[in-house]
Amino acid sequence: MSLSSPDAPVPNLVPDGYSVAQTPYGLRVDGADGGRLLYARPDAPAEPPEGVDPGDPRPPHRADLVLVDVVESPETIGALRRAGVVGLTTAVVAVGGDHRVHSPAEFARRARLWGALAPSDGQELRCPPSAWPPSRPHGPYRVLVTGGARSGKSAEAERRLLGEPEVLYLATGPAPDPEEDRSWARRVAEHRARRPSWWRTVETPDAASVLAEADGAVLFDCVGTWLARAMEDCGMWAEQAPADAEERLAARVDALVAAWRASGAYVVAVTNEVGSGVVPPTASGGLFRDWLGRLNQLLAAESEEVVLATAGRVVPLP
Repeated sequence: MSLSSPDAPVPNLVPDGYSVAQTPYGLRVDGADGGRLLYARPDAPAEPPEGVDPGDPRPPHRADLVLVDVVESPETIGALRRAGVVGLTTAVVAVGGDHRVHSPAEFARRARLWGALAPSDGQELRCPPSAWPPSRPHGPYRVLVTGGARSGKSAEAERRLLGEPEVLYLATGPAPDPEEDRSWARRVAEHRARRPSWWRTVETPDAASVLAEADGAVLFDCVGTWLARAMEDCGMWAEQAPADAEERLAARVDALVAAWRASGAYVVAVTNEVGSGVVPPTASGGLFRDWLGRLNQLLAAESEEVVLATAGRVVPLP
């Protein structure tokens, strides 16, 4: 059966024992053997239909194999997991690779992040699937994404969590004030617009407490803004810093690293890559560089993965 889109008209010629129907989640094919295949809509809702028993191990809208155009709308995978269409035994198949993803290897990498299969052309897939889909990270699991300004680090961190049904966005920067800083307000608005609507946002500098209590998935954005606020709270930006300023900051850094180490969540944190041979022109800039460099190393030492984003590409750091 060839379908051009999940909104395509239901074909008139359906083999005996099969049924095809449009659903809020996309075009669904029920097979003669009981298998269920779904060609997902890019705007699939993130909630289950009314009347579905949350305790049902195989609810009537659960699919065995789901096709998702992950270039058009990768967050659809997270929406379908949240809605219960995709369960533990559902195979998610990533389709739609084109020039918007720079290589087949990158397409396959993204699919793995979301627990999806990236089959080759002509590969035969069975429904229900005979091969278990690749597993995606689950907590406790920590990923540190580092990179320079406008390197694509935040986009990579967000991309990694698009397949998750529950995501807590931990924003450590100050609340935007369009009157005082239009550039910052615009950047915050751009980040919000990119995130799926069901992600929760917590704006707080107390990252350690959030990490200690969190489960599911957390996006921590970002370590640099957290450190800048912590340094300000400890008086390190003042002309005459308190005598115990560095001691107080060190205690906060230790608490953050301890919470990062002990967190039971799947956490992806964004940080800034500083230095790279450039000496900051001010004493405060040098102080921030030194502390952030130390903190990045401490977090990296406690991470399952560390990746460097540069020019929109992602390089794993073994």
